[in-house]
Amino acid sequence: MGKSEVQDLPFEEALKKLEHIVEQLEAGEVPLEQAISLFQEGMELSRICSQTLTNVEQKIEALLEKDGELTPAAFHLEGED
Repeated sequence: MGKSEVQDLPFEEALKKLEHIVEQLEAGEVPLEQAISLFQEGMELSRICSQTLTNVEQKIEALLEKDGELTPAAFHLEGED
């Protein structure tokens, strides 16, 4: 899968692909060349998912209103410290 194809994936599909890659790498049953390729694709998918979540977080913060004015509020995803 090319880089531009990965960038065009919907968030849910990118996350599923990333989870599948992690499972394959954790199993340790793929040849080294394939593992490197999977790792590179996984890193790109991770970057895209993270960027999507950041964009959503910014939109949510912008929509939160307090006393009729837009005010950013702290927004934490489950699993964050």
